[in-house]
Amino acid sequence: MNIFRVLKTTLRDAYAKGAMADDPVKGVQKPECVRGTVAISSLAYVTKALAVAGEELALEIVVMAGCGLRNGEARAVNVHNVVAQDVCQVREQIHSNTLKPAKLKHRKAGEFREVPLPRFGRRSSATWRSTAHEGRLPAARPRRLLHRGHGAAPSEEALRGSPTGGRGDGLYGFRRYFASNALGNGIPITDVAEWMGHKSIEETYRTYRDLMPGSITKAARSLDVGLWEAA
Repeated sequence: MNIFRVLKTTLRDAYAKGAMADDPVKGVQKPECVRGTVAISSLAYVTKALAVAGEELALEIVVMAGCGLRNGEARAVNVHNVVAQDVCQVREQIHSNTLKPAKLKHRKAGEFREVPLPRFGRRSSATWRSTAHEGRLPAARPRRLLHRGHGAAPSEEALRGSPTGGRGDGLYGFRRYFASNALGNGIPITDVAEWMGHKSIEETYRTYRDLMPGSITKAARSLDVGLWEAA
């Protein structure tokens, strides 16, 4: 989908500048994106990853698996954004291309979202404060993401070799674990969508619908009880 947008913009710009006699993308419909089932990291993988990760990568894993942050957001976590015992504000990310602080995805500059900070994450707060520079984690220093394969840190290399069972591995799997854990424990998908910073709930639903296989059955049983009581 991104390739289509870039190509369309480039061709439309060439047409506007007179490089082409006819609009090459006039009437062209964007391709339909059919999302497959995503791989979800297991708790066993999260545990193994924390065991082999270095200190700063472990902090990234904690906030991704515990708070649902994206890779870049995890690297931009600031201890000053912990606004309550169990609430953390997400205000920026480390951009994957510029490697500098940037606004959040799908948000305007200055906008932020609040996410739950479970005990799993709070236990690392002491480490955050002892290693942070101007509130930022050491992980905020510029470096490429693991899945891009550019100069991964030694701790990331260790993670790459960790046994995973073949599904849901890689740093982004920890964010998916958060979604799985939240939805599996009955947290409304509307809340999960907000915490994960999705553009719309449709994105969350398309991606993680399979994690809620019993929701219709559960609703039917609850409604049935109410109907029998009214009969």
